[in-house]
Amino acid sequence: MTTTQAAPHADSAGAHKPQNLLALVLGSIGVVYGDIGTSPLYALRESLVGASEGGLLDAEIIGIVSLLLWTLILIVSFKYVALILRADNRGEGGTLSLVALVQGAIGHRTTVIVALGVLGTALFFGDAIITPAISVLSAVEGLKLVTPALESVVLPISLAIICAIFWVQHNGTDRVSRFFGPVTLVWFAVMGVLGAMHIGDQLAIMNAINPANALWFLWNHGLTSLPVMGSVFLAVTGAEALYADMGHFGRRPIRIAWNVVVFPALMLSYLGQGALVLADRSTVENPFFLLAPDWFLLPLVILATAATVIASQAVISGAFSMARQAVQMGLLPRLEVTHTSERQVGQIFMPQINRVLFVGVIALVVSFGSSAALASAYGIAVTGTMVITTLLGAVVFRRVWNWPLWLVGLVCLPLLAIEGLFLVANLSKVMDGGWMPLLLAAVLALMIWTWVRGTAYVQQKARAGAVTVGALVEMLKKSSSLSEAPGTAVFLTSDPETAPSALMHNLKHNHVLHKQNLIVTVTVANTPYVADTDRLTLEKLNDRFSLIKMQFGYMEEPNVPKALMLARKLGIKFDIMSTSFFLNRRSFRSAPSEGLPPWQERLFVGMTKSASAATDFYRLPVNRVIELGQQLTI
Repeated sequence: MTTTQAAPHADSAGAHKPQNLLALVLGSIGVVYGDIGTSPLYALRESLVGASEGGLLDAEIIGIVSLLLWTLILIVSFKYVALILRADNRGEGGTLSLVALVQGAIGHRTTVIVALGVLGTALFFGDAIITPAISVLSAVEGLKLVTPALESVVLPISLAIICAIFWVQHNGTDRVSRFFGPVTLVWFAVMGVLGAMHIGDQLAIMNAINPANALWFLWNHGLTSLPVMGSVFLAVTGAEALYADMGHFGRRPIRIAWNVVVFPALMLSYLGQGALVLADRSTVENPFFLLAPDWFLLPLVILATAATVIASQAVISGAFSMARQAVQMGLLPRLEVTHTSERQVGQIFMPQINRVLFVGVIALVVSFGSSAALASAYGIAVTGTMVITTLLGAVVFRRVWNWPLWLVGLVCLPLLAIEGLFLVANLSKVMDGGWMPLLLAAVLALMIWTWVRGTAYVQQKARAGAVTVGALVEMLKKSSSLSEAPGTAVFLTSDPETAPSALMHNLKHNHVLHKQNLIVTVTVANTPYVADTDRLTLEKLNDRFSLIKMQFGYMEEPNVPKALMLARKLGIKFDIMSTSFFLNRRSFRSAPSEGLPPWQERLFVGMTKSASAATDFYRLPVNRVIELGQQLTI
């Protein structure tokens, strides 16, 4: 007879600890808004250059500035700050959090939803590689305005700065944001003041606040406005990182920072740049830096460079969060995760992801060489991710928030139309460098697909001919040839229905059975954190065998020994010093006539070798772990 119990009440391990609101607001200004806050360096410049053939009319300049402002209002203020930030999964954001919300609402994993999540994640990583490259290059290029003689050092300085950005990541977002927040606050203040100083150059620029001027520009230019739209979109390229970074700081600090500091500064900067160009067409070459008086140009370049370093942090932090979610949801192999803050659970460092991003950014800077060249590659990945976020958001609005269908359509269809227009505009840049983020996203999507397909096939092969746990327990009742070892044996397995391979190998080769045997399965919930009350369930098969199912949130660190402590209150005698953890280490042998295609098989095997050890991933004590090998043909 079997009995099943749930863990008793205990303190939740998943909630974010409260922190000073002002400190969180300041930190979010530095990390969350670093990317979108440096867009004025190049967004208006590239938009005006795209429309400058044959000269720019005043109405065209006003129309482009209006497009920039209303893109910020509709995409960032309305979609992300007002709506999507509400679609958090217990405090965590990002495409995969939306996927988890949708799966929870539907009740099961659907191929279409998972595919959207994978595609959105892959595109986000494409953006995470381009953002540091274009941000740093655009700032350092300001040195050429100080003196043309410095043009030759732009690339070496940019590479040195990028090396420093990735080197300090191991310190964690918490420590980095303490420095970044004040610097970025100064950046936004300077940006706003410089813009405000020049609005009086041509007060006609205030007409840009009227959205009719944006619509006039689109109507009068038709398809020829697409290149301009592709450049206008550069103003909102940090919006998706804003959502992905929500777990680092929380919804309220991010909203306060946007409404009080970030958006007012951005609006003043774009209005000031527009007024400057209206008054003097020659400033179109670099309207942001030309806002500054000559004596302030070099300090502004230095400040801009510091701001772009911080801009890189927004997508890097977001990439860490997205990668960990992907690992916990079974989309990527186990990767090393280091927690960098005792105050904020979501602040982490992932060395393998950091190395991949670093190599990608360096390669981009060297191959493209300038921010203008990179501008052609920028935007495609972000627009694709934004469209996916809107599609997933529509399902959340309908299935989770229970909005009526007409309201979902009223909100989402206009957003999809706007983002679809931006996507088409950015697709026109594919041959000019836009292929780069698409290629990066395709490679990552292929790796995710290979991992999901490979792990499913390996589980299928492992089940073939395997003995069920129930059948094994019955067989052992009749066996008298086994020696009994004192203490507890814990067998980790992904399939609670079949007897773990490590258990079968121990019985076959060592002829030993422990006094107490726990078969433990670790699963990941559709929520970022799981309370200890829901952490584990216990099913006692007999006096010797128990099945334990552990559940962790996709943003949690799976600590198996700590979770097993909860089993004491369910009647399990657990003492870490008398417990052995048995792990199954698989090796693979190729079978050309079955399983995965040869190229995908090689990729899958390579990914399994790069995975971090289960001992580290599940926080097992290394001196209590026994690994037994198994060879599978795939």
